Amino acid sequence: MPKVLLIDVDDTLLSFEQYVEESMRSGFSLFGIGPFKKEMLSVFHRINRELWQRLEQGTLSFEELKRIRWNRIFDALGIRADGLKFEEYFRDCLFDSAIPVEGAMELLEYLRGRYILCAASNGPYLQQINRLKKGKMLDFFSHLFISEELGCSKPSKAFFELCLERLNKDRPEPFFPQDLMIIGDSLSSDIAGGISFGMQTLFYNPNKREIPPQIMPEHSVFTLQEIKNIL
Repeated sequence: MPKVLLIDVDDTLLSFEQYVEESMRSGFSLFGIGPFKKEMLSVFHRINRELWQRLEQGTLSFEELKRIRWNRIFDALGIRADGLKFEEYFRDCLFDSAIPVEGAMELLEYLRGRYILCAASNGPYLQQINRLKKGKMLDFFSHLFISEELGCSKPSKAFFELCLERLNKDRPEPFFPQDLMIIGDSLSSDIAGGISFGMQTLFYNPNKREIPPQIMPEHSVFTLQEIKNIL
């Protein structure tokens, strides 16, 4: 069994997907872009996923992602609008968004005291801290591993090396990679990164995606409640 849990934030603890819909709906109205349609969400997620994969691979910086994301989305939707201005609005809204994933708070209550809990997230440091605070989740974590502050992102080895280094600071008996488990909804960043580093892995898979054989987590669940049967 693991001793330390590294838990992803977006779409594992706090719902990014619900936030995107709310911010697009309100932003389209505010900027006079036109009516929001639910089918637009698939375009956002496709382009956003492609850009984040490039960020994870080290071929795109976070600043570059912010500069191009909404212009690409608007181009794909056939919309004439200022993508940079909308990106600023989108990020301002995200800073204060704290929509919990179903079962997230109950899971944290269950895990507290049983394991050392750490947040492990790709994103801006102050934003993720503020969202966890607003969601009343911040106090559950003894460590906060956020990519902007660490200077590297999941799934890089450097990210997990820094996590382990900070966990082991001033400890007489160090933790090893196999003492850690990462819990998250991303096969490419959470699970692939955890496997590569030698950690235990638990894939949160609410959309019941097919798991490729080359990225096979030790555990997989469809709901956060199921994690209680594993840990």
